[in-house]
Amino acid sequence: MKKFFLLQAMVFASFIVNAQEIYYADPVKIPILLSGSFGELRNNHFHSGIDIKTQGRIGIPVFAVADGYITRISVSPSGYGNVIYMNHDNGTTSVYGHLDQFRPDIQSYIRNIQYERKSFQVDVPVLPGIFPVAKNERFALSGNSGSSEGPHLHFELRNTRTEDPVNPLKLGFYFIKDNTPPTIYSVQITPLSQESHVNFSNKKVVFDVELVDGKYRIKNNQVIPVYGQIGFAIEANDFVDGSGNKCGINSMELTINGIVYSVFEINSFSFTESRYINSYIDFEEFTTTGRRFQKTFVEPCSKLRNFDFTENNGIFDPGFEGVHPVKIVLKDSKGNSATLEFSIEGKYREMPSVKEDFTSVFVCGQPNLMKTDEFSIELPEDALYKNLLFQYQVKEAAKGYFSAVHQIHNKTVPLHKSATVSIKTKDLPESLAQKALLVNINPDNGKFTSAGGKYENGWITADIRTFGNYAVRVDTVPPTILPLSIANKTTLTEPDKIRFEIKDDLAGIGTIEGLIDGKWALFEYDAKNNLITHYFDAERFEMNKQQNFKLTVTDNRGNSSVYEATFYK
Repeated sequence: MKKFFLLQAMVFASFIVNAQEIYYADPVKIPILLSGSFGELRNNHFHSGIDIKTQGRIGIPVFAVADGYITRISVSPSGYGNVIYMNHDNGTTSVYGHLDQFRPDIQSYIRNIQYERKSFQVDVPVLPGIFPVAKNERFALSGNSGSSEGPHLHFELRNTRTEDPVNPLKLGFYFIKDNTPPTIYSVQITPLSQESHVNFSNKKVVFDVELVDGKYRIKNNQVIPVYGQIGFAIEANDFVDGSGNKCGINSMELTINGIVYSVFEINSFSFTESRYINSYIDFEEFTTTGRRFQKTFVEPCSKLRNFDFTENNGIFDPGFEGVHPVKIVLKDSKGNSATLEFSIEGKYREMPSVKEDFTSVFVCGQPNLMKTDEFSIELPEDALYKNLLFQYQVKEAAKGYFSAVHQIHNKTVPLHKSATVSIKTKDLPESLAQKALLVNINPDNGKFTSAGGKYENGWITADIRTFGNYAVRVDTVPPTILPLSIANKTTLTEPDKIRFEIKDDLAGIGTIEGLIDGKWALFEYDAKNNLITHYFDAERFEMNKQQNFKLTVTDNRGNSSVYEATFYK
């Protein structure tokens, strides 16, 4: 593991061309405030860049941070939305996401490809000579495209060779001002063996902390009795000067009895590793309460490389007696630190045994399979972070379902890779077979969401990324189409575009096809707002005439809705 950090240091050093020269320029020329940091904890992934505020506005000019050339352009209704990738001669690639518009020549280039492919969503590699860029050259406007939750610029640096994201704040981005240390809210101590206990409980315990004389401590400075193998986790955030947004910490070091037990540092990671965040945090706590506790120890089958250990993978056993001082130091990317110090004491007490009901034992690091006459589940070898006492039950389904409800363990256990689930249908008419799909049912309110799947010989098979309650339903309801720019199917209410709100109640939108006088017309898709927009294009379509328009929206089970209109444009 130490070799990994050494390699990171060598890579970072190689990126600096001249110590006397600032290699990178600002990507925007407004006061730079962050709403998100590198390595910040997000749902199912570490944040791979920094989020730069754009004053709550769309349309802030975006500039190349260094000389180079555009190598990739992507347009998507989700993810980064409109995004541009640039290679630079120091071995890095800069990435600019959630853009609103590209420069006109770039916009024209990508639009031609969209029309050639008859697809709004495209991901295009670009040859080096097509779009060279100079440092501080304007090439786009900031936006809110893709899965962005508000106007901002998502900015990344990547190692060009490996495509791994790296921390911009460690690579000379001096325009970020930050003198604010991380904030610690609480510490969690978890028993990690059958014999272990914390505060005379065999369950994990959370202790609130307080800041006293510049250091954090457990409230009332109490000494915590523990026994057996235990692990620590911290609830904390970082804040950047001038911004109230919660950001992520950069490093965490655990010291016990003056010995460093673990070090976590996130200056780079692989996208293939990013989902390991669900082993780094207490996933059960997060799914139950929304609180993220960051562990100082590693799960047995986690392959996240950002940990370095000197003692027992960060796991501590205090023995039967003795007081042990614990220190946990958190730092942000600018080196601002926060320290938590407290003490634990080895004390044994016989605890009542806990009996757990389970169906099978699933072992992490190997494939696992369970089958019944109505159900099967198959997990690939890298699906689990630790061994699992797998629980499974069958329940009678309510009206509207075409199978029993299969309770597949519970949602508080994360899956790193998809599990393949097959459920036998019941009383499903053959005429509805291709409309059938698996749904994940919320046990609290009975609401359900699509898990997809394919019908074959009386079974529905789908890949799932979360445990939970699953059953079979059918989707025969087509999407809805609501015109926002055409009145009475004859009159335009917006002169330069036509817009529609489209929604689907279950399977999800599959395809969108707009035709003007029989010719395919590009509709930009804003999935988060259920909006599609076509901007009238005089180069591709004849204007100043009656236009026959047809829009077909089809969901992922083949149900279609059609809207037709005739208007003058």
